[in-house]
Order: sequence, then structure tokens, then C-alpha cells
Amino acid sequence: MSAKVKLAVFASGSGSNYQAIDQSIRAGELDAEIVLLVCDQPNAKVISRARQNNLPVFLFNPNDYQDKAEFEEEIVSELKAYQVDWIILAGYMRLVGATLLSQYQGRMINIHPSLLPAFPGLDAIGQALEAGVKVSGVTIHYIDSGMDTGEIIAQKAVTVENEMTHDELQTAIQHVEHELYPRTIQQLISEGDSF
Repeated sequence: MSAKVKLAVFASGSGSNYQAIDQSIRAGELDAEIVLLVCDQPNAKVISRARQNNLPVFLFNPNDYQDKAEFEEEIVSELKAYQVDWIILAGYMRLVGATLLSQYQGRMINIHPSLLPAFPGLDAIGQALEAGVKVSGVTIHYIDSGMDTGEIIAQKAVTVENEMTHDELQTAIQHVEHELYPRTIQQLISEGDSF
């Protein structure tokens, strides 16, 4: 039996997608293991979720470094120490720089709460509501040097009901995210294109 594919999850917030991925692994639906959480926010809820699972956490403050390249070099050395195969962005609120991309391009994916290329960047849910669209959704894509511009891997639409609040649309989108992200990760692992 081959060794499990090792994932590092990058997150800056509550970690609901981290939890969904972890639950899929425990349920036997995702044949991988999360070996490291990378986080840039000391008060992020995802840290306590990870620690409850005895998951190693690399917590960093970007302000402690001269530039992005310097903290990404430290992240890369952590990833190599844990022999990480894939990087899974799950609410990581930073653009990935050249240092990380040069090491992991094609093995880094992100989830975004809109049907890209519509509504990239911050508060995609608010952007969709302000634009008055009838359909939004979820996109999983490869990471490149742009803001939510990488090649799209999977998408699923979510209907925006009349008078829907930000919280209601966010809940509907997260419901889709938590099902689609683990399934897509499993698909990528099964295809094994990057190994």
C-alpha cells in the first residue's frame, strides 16, 4: 500500500473548509492526511480546530519578516520538513508569492466563493449581492501569481434567492464548498497528474 498523500492546509479564518476536509479523511472519503496547518492570524479559530486534532501548526506574523519572500522561504522549509505533496488554501487571505509558487505550482489549489472569473478577491459574496446576480457559487482552482486567476478545476452554482442576506448566501455557499472541496481533492489525488 502506498503512503498517503500529505496535505498542508493554509487558512486565516474559522477553518470550516479545513474541518470539512478533515471529516472527509476520517470518513474514508478522502485518501490523504493533513500533516500541517499554516496560518498568518494568531486569533484564527482554525488554530484551535487544528490543535484539537493534534495537528502541527506553523503560525507566522508577516510583519516579523522583511518581505513575502522571507516568510515564504520559512514556509517552504516547514512544508519540506513535513514532506507535503499538496497545498490546500482554505480561506488563506494572502496572495501566494514566487517563492512558494516556484516550489509547488500545479500542486496548490484554492477555493473561492463565486463562479470565477466573476467576483475575484475579497468579499465575493458581498460583491455578488451588490451586483444583483441570480446565480453565484463555488470555484476550485489552481494557484498562480494573480488574484483568483488560476486554471479552474471545478465549479458548482448556487442560486441567489430574492432578499437573501450575506449570511444566508454564505451558508448556502459553504454547504457546497464542504462537499465539493474534499471530493475535488480526492479526484486530483486519484489522477496523480503531479506526481
